[in-house]
Amino acid sequence: MSTATLDPCSILIVDDMEENLVALEAVLGPLHQHLVRARSGEEALKAMLRQDFAVVLLDVLMPGMDGFETAANMKRLDQTKDVPIILVTGVEAGSDYAYRGYALGVADFLTKPIDPWVLRTKVNVFLDLHRKNRQLTARPAAENVAGLAEISARLADVELLLHNQPGGDTSGLADRIAALERAVRHLWARTDAY
Repeated sequence: MSTATLDPCSILIVDDMEENLVALEAVLGPLHQHLVRARSGEEALKAMLRQDFAVVLLDVLMPGMDGFETAANMKRLDQTKDVPIILVTGVEAGSDYAYRGYALGVADFLTKPIDPWVLRTKVNVFLDLHRKNRQLTARPAAENVAGLAEISARLADVELLLHNQPGGDTSGLADRIAALERAVRHLWARTDAY
């Protein structure tokens, strides 16, 4: 399935150089996602606290807070610790760059010049994972609403039985209450499974 046909996700691109931001936007444009720019580590952290991102493309060499420090700060915050980070750096990067990045918990490491096909493919993987995580998070809520609607309907049945019983005959009431109790237990069991 094409990413263009799915709900767009947000991608944070972080680089202190305008031409690199423009290049990343051009490469990622065909994915039809919401691209958010940040020109520093501080700006990136603020952006991540304001909205949800599927993936972050983070330049390593930036003045002030570099990519490693920015990634470390992102991984320390509960709100941002699970967002995948792809570190991006120039060809002059030392061999320890990848090791340092992976030690911080980044998901991947790319060296410039970046192959556009490789970048789009890697980003697509993280977009798919983000969407699947959103579906898993939304599923229990939808199932709980359906379960609550079922329980509400059964409660309405019990109430009707109570009001419509001539002479206080409650012969079907015990079965209805037992079914209601099973529905409540089933709903709690589904909730605990998540």
